[in-house]
Amino acid sequence: MDSKGIKQLLGEIPLTVELYWLLRQRNQPLRSHFILKNLQMTLPDACSQVKPFALKAPTGKKVFIFATLHFWIEHAAMLGMALAGKGHRVTLAYLPFSEWHKPISKFDLRRQNLYARQVLQEAAPYLKTVSFLDVHPIFQSLPQQLADAVDQVTMFDTQYTLQVEDVNRQDPIYLLCQERNLAAAKAALNWLKGHRPDVVIVPNGTIQEFGVVYRVARYLEIPVVTYEFGDQRERIWLAQNGEIMRHETDALWEARRDIPLLDSEVERLNALFAARMQAATWENFSRLWQGTPAQGGSQVRASLGLDDRPVVLLATNVLGDSLTLGRQVFSQSMEEWIARTVQYFAGREDTQLVIRVHPGEALTHGTSMVDVVHKTLPELPEHIHLIGPVEKVNTYDLVDVADVGLVYTTTVGMEMAMSGKPVLIAGQTHYRGRGFTFDPQTWDDYFEQLHTLLTNPSAHRLTKDQIDLAWQYAYRFFFEFPFPFPWHLVRFWDDYKARPISYVLGEEGAGRYETTFRYLAGEPIDWTKGLTSR
Repeated sequence: MDSKGIKQLLGEIPLTVELYWLLRQRNQPLRSHFILKNLQMTLPDACSQVKPFALKAPTGKKVFIFATLHFWIEHAAMLGMALAGKGHRVTLAYLPFSEWHKPISKFDLRRQNLYARQVLQEAAPYLKTVSFLDVHPIFQSLPQQLADAVDQVTMFDTQYTLQVEDVNRQDPIYLLCQERNLAAAKAALNWLKGHRPDVVIVPNGTIQEFGVVYRVARYLEIPVVTYEFGDQRERIWLAQNGEIMRHETDALWEARRDIPLLDSEVERLNALFAARMQAATWENFSRLWQGTPAQGGSQVRASLGLDDRPVVLLATNVLGDSLTLGRQVFSQSMEEWIARTVQYFAGREDTQLVIRVHPGEALTHGTSMVDVVHKTLPELPEHIHLIGPVEKVNTYDLVDVADVGLVYTTTVGMEMAMSGKPVLIAGQTHYRGRGFTFDPQTWDDYFEQLHTLLTNPSAHRLTKDQIDLAWQYAYRFFFEFPFPFPWHLVRFWDDYKARPISYVLGEEGAGRYETTFRYLAGEPIDWTKGLTSR
């Protein structure tokens, strides 16, 4: 029997891993990706920093935080410590996986569990911890509603991991995610039903065990907050009783849409988009949206050989991205929408279709929209232009020359509307239905609206009021939807070094982040206040 087989066998025998840990592994680093070294070094000092604040804080809520994967566990642990410093009684539940998409032997998993338990013990008495591996569910089967939820999350996990839309339920990734999600659902149902916290906090809320725990909390009607991070430093996205990656902005828009932008706010938004166009970072935004600076519309017209016929820009998303999962409106998938749209334009020689494949595809391994287009039309006619993910073409130059935009969920559609261009949205994105886009509900609606726009694009340019509305929404989304928060998941420990927990809980830190922590603990978000008021 090889070492892998021996591990598998020993992992099934009670106490073998615990004995191995005591004799061989205790206080020794693990040879795996499951590393909590920084957390282990930081927790003792963090406890000292939390103590004076916790002693003075009024008794708060029973807060339950769930995390899996070592980097999320580290972040969630420090979030929990900060909440404990504000008087909340915090429990951190975790699953000690290092990879969401790779199998692990029971021996190694139990060893990682012991390691996590040892590290997190340093957070006592401010953080109670529980491993979902140690929760033995009394439920042998799930209610049908939760069984369906586990299936949905598993579908999302497989799409996200393989970057596909068509899922084979016998695929090893699907079976692995299904097993883990089912176990997480049973553990979460058992623990949450028995302890009933006042609020559940979970990252993401859509995929992996995060999505499962979110759905269990909703099933039990326990208030739940989901959170994620975008490309801004010192900012966090929050959703209460919703999946944060759906970017549900209804309440924000209702509260803020009738407040005109100040000149300074317009200038700030202009500066952001100027940086995006020129492939530069700006303020606290850490992401480059383009790899090539804008060259101007006339140059891209010449390079693509575009003539005077109307130009339609179709901008794709990256397949499997969290912002595309479950976002269908009338199509079965983004792939189907692209394929049928390309088929439509094959017979429209009176127009020019430019397909801009998302530059992010250069970093992915799944189905490319380039392949989808070529599968639909192996030979592209002269009026259809396909721009691949690595081609040095600036998307904003394409926006400049386009007369009509077609998008699934990408923010390129919102930016085209800001330029006065009519945009058709095929997916369920956060800016759909805000008054400055065309939002078909069926295939018939889609092709009818598309035909109308192509008949006379200039007649359907947005009015000044609609353009103002698009600018208004963009500002609210980029600058008021995210909340101030001290620690981004990316480069978390650099952020913590710059803003330790004593600073976050102190007078200056409280002035910057107090409202966000209250919202994380379940206090209803007040969107009537602008960012500077929060």
